[in-house]
Amino acid sequence: MTPSDLRALLEKVRSGEVGLEEATEALRTLPFEDLASGSARVDHHRALRSGIPEVVLGEWKTGESIAEILASLAAGGTGGALATRVSADKAEVALAALPEARYDPVANTVVVPAREPARAPGRIAVASAGTSDAPVAAEAAVTAEFLGHDVVRIEDVGVAGLPRVVEASERLRSADVAVVVAGMEGALPSVLAGLIEAPVVAVPTSVGYGVGLGGFVAMLSMLAGCAPGVTVVNIDNGFGGAVAASRMGRIAGG
Repeated sequence: MTPSDLRALLEKVRSGEVGLEEATEALRTLPFEDLASGSARVDHHRALRSGIPEVVLGEWKTGESIAEILASLAAGGTGGALATRVSADKAEVALAALPEARYDPVANTVVVPAREPARAPGRIAVASAGTSDAPVAAEAAVTAEFLGHDVVRIEDVGVAGLPRVVEASERLRSADVAVVVAGMEGALPSVLAGLIEAPVVAVPTSVGYGVGLGGFVAMLSMLAGCAPGVTVVNIDNGFGGAVAASRMGRIAGG
């Protein structure tokens, strides 16, 4: 349940459109719900507390568990539900249980569409250095869109081709926040942060050759970058980068 859901419910109670028993039933699962399978305790109150709803991390869950949690989250309000890190076989199980859901095979996400789509202030750009970074960048973009932001996707603009970086910086000027995704040596966020005014959220990826150490080189490079004020999240954490950008975008765009 989002703040707007709660306000709408209380307005209906005040106007007499909704009775106390019906309102009590609508609030029954707040702040959390123990699922019948015992596999999870779903946090329906998170969006009220932090502005960001609970999202399902599907990588270590079964398809059945993902479907059950998504159904509970979607039923708890009007904002739909999102699962990340969902493999194709698990997505097939989840979509069989939730026909309205949609699977993105690049982002590895399952989205249950919102009954009332969110509209969040702040335009977010997601820029990726190379096509190998596409899954992480797509996860960030899908997450930002799910949270209600206008999202601009800019792909394959790594520093190996500087004219692409300059062109990307011009397109990024329309954004309130930029999520910049890069592997290898992780230089792109630092370069772009020196060219644009918008806050930069850097997402290192595990893309790269042996010395890249599974993304540690990119992450350390971003942390040690010369452009001040860049926010760095964990390796391959497109979801976390999008949430950080959403929080900034709500302030910048509000």
